[in-house]
This record gives sequence, C-alpha cells and structure tokens, in this order.
Amino acid sequence: MSRLHTSAPPLASTPQMGFNTWNTFKANHNESTTHEIASTLISSGLKDAGYTYLILDEGWSDYTRTASGFLQSNQTTYPSGIKPLADRLHRLGLKLGLYGDSGILTCGFRPGSWGYEERDANSLAEWGVDYWKYDNCGGFQAMTHAPQERFNTMARALMDSGREIFYSVCEWGFQFPWHWGGGIGHSYRMSGDITASFINETGCPCKTAYCLNTGYAGCSVTSIIRKMREISVYQEKGHWLDMDMLEVGVGDMTVYMQQTHFAFWAALKSPLIIGADIRSLSEETLEILKNKEIIALNQDPLGLPVHYVEGVSEEGSIQVWAGKLEKGSVVLVFNEKSYPQDVSVSLKDLGLGIRGKVRARELWSGKSWGSNASVERTLQAYQTLVFRLS
Repeated sequence: MSRLHTSAPPLASTPQMGFNTWNTFKANHNESTTHEIASTLISSGLKDAGYTYLILDEGWSDYTRTASGFLQSNQTTYPSGIKPLADRLHRLGLKLGLYGDSGILTCGFRPGSWGYEERDANSLAEWGVDYWKYDNCGGFQAMTHAPQERFNTMARALMDSGREIFYSVCEWGFQFPWHWGGGIGHSYRMSGDITASFINETGCPCKTAYCLNTGYAGCSVTSIIRKMREISVYQEKGHWLDMDMLEVGVGDMTVYMQQTHFAFWAALKSPLIIGADIRSLSEETLEILKNKEIIALNQDPLGLPVHYVEGVSEEGSIQVWAGKLEKGSVVLVFNEKSYPQDVSVSLKDLGLGIRGKVRARELWSGKSWGSNASVERTLQAYQTLVFRLS
C-alpha cells in the first residue's frame, strides 16, 4: 500500500483545528446557518485562535447524484452550490470541509463514494474544498472490502485531484488503524463516536483500544482518554490519531470537566474540532477553547503526544501523563474522582530526565509555580492541572 505522504505534509504538520456541524445540527444545516457559524468563528476570536476549518458533516449533499453521476449539494438547503460557499469562506480566511463515505451510501443514506472516488475527488478540487471527512458506514458490497483498501483508494484519488485536500479518515477505530492509518490519512479516528458524557456512558462497549467491537458507539471523554493510554505511542507527526470532536460546551460538564477534556485532546495531539454551537457558548467555555497556552501544546512543532506514566498514577483515582515539547516538557495531573484529592507527584519519576528542581507554569491559572521538584496540590473533582516545565 502506498503512503499518502512520505513526510509530514504542510497540511498536517500540526493537528487540524476547526468546527464541525454534526453535534449542533446533525444533518439539518443550510447556507444561512453556515454563514452564521463562519461569522461567529471570526467575531468570537476562534478563527484567530486557530480554528480555521468549517466542516459540513452529513446533510450538505443531495440524496441523488446528477444525471451524469456527480455529487451535488442539497438543492433545498445549499441551492447556491459548494463552490460559491468555498469562495466566500476563503475570502474570510476560513477553509471549507465536506463529509463523504467509503461505501455506497453515507450514514444518512446519501450517495457514498464507493466506485466514484476519482470523480468525487475531482469535484472537491473543482469546488475549492479544503478538507474531506470520509466515513465508514459503507453498506452492501463495499463493506466486503477492507477499510485499508477503501480508504486508500480515496487517498490516491485526492492526491491525483490537483488540489491539496486534508484527508480525515473516519472509520471508528475498526481494525486498529493506528497500525495502518498513518499511511493513508492526515488524521484517522481511533474509537467509536464520542458522546456528550464525561463519564459513565452506556453505549460504548469498548473501554480499551484493542477491542473488536469498535464500531459506531457513544464513548465518554474518559473512555477515549483510557484508550489512548494504550496507543498514544502510535501518534505520528503529520498523521494524527483523532479522538473525535470536542464536547466542550456540549452537555452538562462542569468547568473542570471541560478543562480536562480540552487539555487531554490538546496534549495527546488530537485534532481540535469544536462540536458545540459556537453561537451560544458561555464566556467560560470560550476561554477554555481559546486558551493560547493549551492550544500551543497541541500545535507544538515537535508533534509528540504525552504518555501515561503508570508508575506514579493510581488506577481509577489519579492519572499522570507527561511528554516532551520543542522547548521543555508538559505534565498533566488528573483527578478521576468525584471529590477532591490531595496529590503529590515527584517530577524526577516522570521519565523526562528531570534531576532536581525545574521551573513550572500551570496553564489553566496562568501562574508560575517557581522552581519545583514535585507537584503537591489538592485537585477538585475531575480537575486536571497542566504544567509546562522549563
């Protein structure tokens, strides 16, 4: 199988950032709502923070192809077509993403790209599309072909289209894509769909990465973090493991839950794709999503994820993760309990080569902790402290 790129491509030298319509609108979005989202990305400061992709998920396309067999926009909700929309977003400094499927049908029973890969990739290029989220609902005979084959066929078609298009592989962790997805997509999903629950989901049968039932399922924030304990080592610069859309600002999460969610997605180098309705976010949630120092962890040029430090963590109670940055290192300390806990973590035990004291800055509070040899603090329920060490 040929690789999509032989080195970290400019499109994905850091994880992608943007907004996806699915969590807020499902398939019920249109030109008007898309223009509103584009305007809000700019007026809220999210675009300036790095969220530049506006991705139209299921619902943008018609239920039938044209008489000549080409994809077309939904004639009711996107009557002007895709190219004028792409042109408008480009003038605003944004990029347009669309959604498709590797089978005969999409998850919403619109035309998939199985057998039409080259034609559809050329349509995307002609329209000026910047991003292609490619799903795995498939259906019928397409599902008798391995995902490696189906997704790689589209990868080749995109490369031959004449336009650089970010390729987001969305096959839910099926057949363990961390062993092959980096050879196909700029990013690739590592689990079933996330749900707007921080803990205690009911629809996620797989609580570990290596589980055969990895299909379409609602996995909580903490379940997806748990899976990454096993596979963060496979994170590769330019071909990012995708932990799915952010649920920050969705559901009933406390501020500490939202901070924990965002910090782990950032430090594990997952794409940062907002799913909440950005038109009605609280100021607290907006500040979480725009935190420059947390975003900087995600966009760090070194591209290395944090790893779980088992020796200083306590199963089911305290998680400690650590990793290298281009300049310095980062440590996350997460209280998994629903009540406050005192923690004490020796920095020399994190596998970062630390000897003696180092300077520490806690990124949520923005406060310097001076020189430290350990982290000692009371963490509130589900709180994560994030330290940048130098």
